[in-house]
Amino acid sequence: MDNESILITGPEILDAGGIRRGSVLIEDNRIADVSNTLSPGDADTVIDGTGKLLIPGLVNTHTHLSMTLFRGIADDLPLDRWLNDRIWPAEARLNGDYCYAGALLGCIEMIRSGTTSFNDMYFYMDHVARAVEEAGLRCVISHGMIDLGDTEKMTAELRESRRIIKECHGMADDRIRVALGPHSPYTCSEELLKETAALADKNDLMIHIHVSETENEVSEVSRSHGMTPVEYLDEVGVLGPRTVAAHCVWLKDWEIDVLAERDVKVSHNPSSNMKLASGVSPVARLLQRGVNVSLGTDGAASNNNLDMFQEMKTASLLQKVNLEDPTALPAMDVFGMATLNGARALGIDAGLIAPGKLADIVILNTRRPHLTPWRNPPSHTVYSASGADVDTVICDGRILLMDGELEVLEEKYVMELAEAAAAELTG
Repeated sequence: MDNESILITGPEILDAGGIRRGSVLIEDNRIADVSNTLSPGDADTVIDGTGKLLIPGLVNTHTHLSMTLFRGIADDLPLDRWLNDRIWPAEARLNGDYCYAGALLGCIEMIRSGTTSFNDMYFYMDHVARAVEEAGLRCVISHGMIDLGDTEKMTAELRESRRIIKECHGMADDRIRVALGPHSPYTCSEELLKETAALADKNDLMIHIHVSETENEVSEVSRSHGMTPVEYLDEVGVLGPRTVAAHCVWLKDWEIDVLAERDVKVSHNPSSNMKLASGVSPVARLLQRGVNVSLGTDGAASNNNLDMFQEMKTASLLQKVNLEDPTALPAMDVFGMATLNGARALGIDAGLIAPGKLADIVILNTRRPHLTPWRNPPSHTVYSASGADVDTVICDGRILLMDGELEVLEEKYVMELAEAAAAELTG
């Protein structure tokens, strides 16, 4: 579908390549030009970027979008009780309509806070895909598979994954792609993991999985299989360049080497890891070994929001205090994790403001008290800004948010729909 051309005039530009000033021309769904010679007559729509910062759209590489409905229901609990006592019983009552409502709400939250692409694992994913299509965002979705050693359940989970692949892969002009989502090495049987690896290889699909999130997980997998989670997943063929491994908190040095050798993409989820007291991922060491580390919020029940600006700041500060090193994970590095590394992890041709790249762009209003004096764009973006500073959002060349006003979805209706769904689910 052809979009009208858009020209953003005179913003400051920040991406993983650095800082500069110039106008940005978008034609159809890609960046056509970045220069200081463009004029308003070059485009159908002109956006004044004066006093604003233009960045690539943020990429959230691990979330469970419809869990917006569970925001605040299971706070201050360890992961095993969080899952067994609160989350899994609530999820047993889910249906497609509920997941659609939660996904719509999550899409609005992400648009308003500057996320244009995300990697989602949950249930009723055809309903999630419908919400994403309406919202105009870009995503990779996967049905979260859990069989707990039950052969019948394994067959049903694989059948559902195949259904979602058939119905949703390539939807919305290829903005929506499908991955395989085995939940974790401790909730999936060895046979399910091997079937996942084979199906992914046959269909050239990504795999999205939780790995070494807690110390208990590592102990459980080690008891059951005589191997660490990374070693076990490598043995069954799950690890590879199309795999996004979420969390990766409890890693030994040699396991980091395995992740690097297999070109596994790691999604770091600092807020969720801190809230559930899961531990601190060795992000600095992962990056030093050449692992592509990106950022994810996890679901809104364990964060409790989807604001990637907050995630950037938390990621940087957590590494500094954990390593007792103020130079650890500087602003530009963590900004690259939230943009270019995220795009690479999901196989999206974006993450940089350059001709030919997909037109996934966020514009921040820098004329705010907490961003004044405006003197250090990377620092202000990571340490001072929040999702509330997002002024305009463009995804796939389409304006989703303009001057703080949503151009897609009816915000009041979506909030009412989600409020009613949440009340029925958890009331």
